[in-house]
Amino acid sequence: MGFDLEALREAVKSHGRVTRVVIAAIKGSSPREVGASMLVWPGGQSGTIGGGTLEFEAAEAARRQTSERVLSHHALGPDMGQCCGGAVSLLSEVYDVDTVNTLDDEIICRATDERTMPLTVKRVLNEARGQGTRPEAQLIDGWMIEPVHKPARQLWIWGAGHVGRALVDVLSPLPDLAITWVDTGPERFPETIPAGVTTLPAAKPAELVRYAPTDAEHLVLTYSHTLDLELCNRLLNHDFAFAGLIGSATKWARFRSRLGKLGHTPDRISRITCPIGDPSLGKHPQMIAVGVAADMLRPALTETRKKDLSA
Repeated sequence: MGFDLEALREAVKSHGRVTRVVIAAIKGSSPREVGASMLVWPGGQSGTIGGGTLEFEAAEAARRQTSERVLSHHALGPDMGQCCGGAVSLLSEVYDVDTVNTLDDEIICRATDERTMPLTVKRVLNEARGQGTRPEAQLIDGWMIEPVHKPARQLWIWGAGHVGRALVDVLSPLPDLAITWVDTGPERFPETIPAGVTTLPAAKPAELVRYAPTDAEHLVLTYSHTLDLELCNRLLNHDFAFAGLIGSATKWARFRSRLGKLGHTPDRISRITCPIGDPSLGKHPQMIAVGVAADMLRPALTETRKKDLSA
C-alpha cells in the first residue's frame, strides 16, 4: 500500500481536477486499512476506501470540495448503514496539473492544517530516508505521511494472444505488479493497454530476456512452441524468480528433453512450472488467467503444485 502517484497523474491528465480521498486513521473496526484511497472527479472515480455509505458520501463530498485539503472524521455504525462499529478519519485533497507535479517521488508528507512540522514527523522521515526504508502510511500530530507506491514484483508476460490478454486483464489491477508485455509486433496488442502495463513489441522477443531483472517473474504463452522453447532456454541461462509455461504434460515432457539436450540439468529445468494455473478450471483463457492469478497470489501453493506435477 502506498500513494499511487502514477495513477493520480494519469487521472489528472484525463480529468483535470481530481480529489484524492485517503483513510488517514482508524479506530476500532474499519472496511479498509490506513492508506487505502480513491480518486474522485465529476462523473467518475477509481479505487475504493471500502464501499458502502462511507465511500458514497465521501465521493459526493469530494466532488463538492472547494478547499485544497480537508480532514474529516466519521463514525461507522447504524446511522451510516454499516456495522463496523469503528471510526475513520479521511483526508481529502484536491490536485490539478500544477499541484501533482510538486509531489515527491519517494515519501509524500503534508500538514492537514497550518501547523509546522513537529519533531515526531521529522524523526519518522529522517529514519526512513537514513535507512532507505518505507514508512507506513500514518497520521501523526496533524501531518499525513505516505510512501509513494512502488510495485514490489516485476512480471513479464510473453505473448499477446487470447490467454495473454486474459492474464493482463486479470493481473493488471493488482497494486504490487509492474507488467511488461512482449510479443512480435505492435499489431499483436489490443488498442487499449491497462495502466501499469508496458508493451514491448520485438521481432525477436527472446533477445529481450537479457534485459529482464533476475528477480522478475515470467509467464511464457506465445503462439509458437519454437519461441516458447527458446524463451525457456534463455530464461534458464539468465535467471528469474519464477517462470511458468503454458502447455500440456506432453508439451512439457518434450521441452524437458530438448532443454536437457541444450545443456540444462534436471534440477535447473524443474524451476520452470508447466502447466500454469489450475488445469481443473478448464482451458478457457479467462479460466487459465484466474488460476494463474490465484497461484501468483499464493506462492506457496505454486511450489506445492509444482512438486506434485514433477512427481
